[in-house]
Amino acid sequence: MKKKICIATGSRSEYGLLKPLIDKITEENQWDVQLLITGMHLSPEYGNTFQQINVDGVIGSKKIEMLVSSDTPIGVVKSMGVGLIGFADALSELQPDLLIVLGDRFEMLAVVQAALIFKIPVAHIHGGEVTEGAYDNAIRHAITKMSHLHFTSTELYRQRVIQMGEEPGHVFNVGALGLDNIYNNHFLSKKELEKELEITFKKYNYLVTYHPVTLSDKSSSSEFGQLLLAIRRQEDSCFIFTKSNADNGGKVIDKMIDDFVRSNPENAVAFTSMGSFLYLSAMRHVDAVIGNSSSGIIEAPSCKIATINIGDRQKGRVQANTVVNCLAKEDIIAQAFEHVKSSEFKNFVKEEARNPYGEGQTAQKIVQQLKRIDWDNLAIKKFFDFNTTFNPAI
Repeated sequence: MKKKICIATGSRSEYGLLKPLIDKITEENQWDVQLLITGMHLSPEYGNTFQQINVDGVIGSKKIEMLVSSDTPIGVVKSMGVGLIGFADALSELQPDLLIVLGDRFEMLAVVQAALIFKIPVAHIHGGEVTEGAYDNAIRHAITKMSHLHFTSTELYRQRVIQMGEEPGHVFNVGALGLDNIYNNHFLSKKELEKELEITFKKYNYLVTYHPVTLSDKSSSSEFGQLLLAIRRQEDSCFIFTKSNADNGGKVIDKMIDDFVRSNPENAVAFTSMGSFLYLSAMRHVDAVIGNSSSGIIEAPSCKIATINIGDRQKGRVQANTVVNCLAKEDIIAQAFEHVKSSEFKNFVKEEARNPYGEGQTAQKIVQQLKRIDWDNLAIKKFFDFNTTFNPAI
């Protein structure tokens, strides 16, 4: 009988990252594939992106409604509670042999908690990373401690997961899964993209994604307001906004985006969800990615595109030399715009960009490790005592 692998997804961006792995596992025809679809996928406010999953033809899925219509701390915690109840029913019915989750979202924390009680082994992708400006940081580490297999995106992160007590033989540096989409797809041309997004590119073009900084004492809306002030100073420029995640304060940021686009229809557009293909197509044709999304840190360097990374949300992550970090202050952000527009920096990005997150083929590397694991003894974990005689490279 085939083993059952269940993959959980709760957001548009996460599903885009997971899609190459879902395809690769399905192609192997060695396991039965299941999907847990939850979170923003099932919310009209975030574009009902579960429809894209249906279009992709994935079968064997289970939908778990969990988001309440609130982005306050109370709303987020209640969403996690609703999700935990739904995941209990879903996992009881599906009985997977392995659950795969990616990243650090609160939806994934809820499903992993349920899997722990059901004694279902968990494989965690993108563990060991640090994002000091968001509570996602603590969620990511918590998921690591409840997981049994770990697929990290750099060797530094692999060592960090081992430092947390995870067995070295269950921790694999495979690179960033999102890079598979960049190296394996044929993207839209600039003219095709303009038609698809109903925009007209200008001399300078930017992709803007900004999420709430959930651990900051400062208001995310005030920091985002500083970015908008800097954007208003840019001439002959087009801005493509993608809206925020379902985090504390996300709705306020989305309203600010809508207001800005409404007052600047000639040079700004906004999308609740672009999907991975359109988002990466846009990334290849803009001058820089702006905001505080991990896509500017992980994917943009592979597209030979600069990043203006604002504030502390991504603080602590390994970065390429194409990333320009700046405080969330209008004048400093405006200076960063001038820097990335300079011919000298543009040439540097095109010629010297090196992505520390690898060169793709991550899905294949994960599948290779899944073929080698001892499925029968995976659920029992031992704490690995990290000491000075251990060589993390082994």
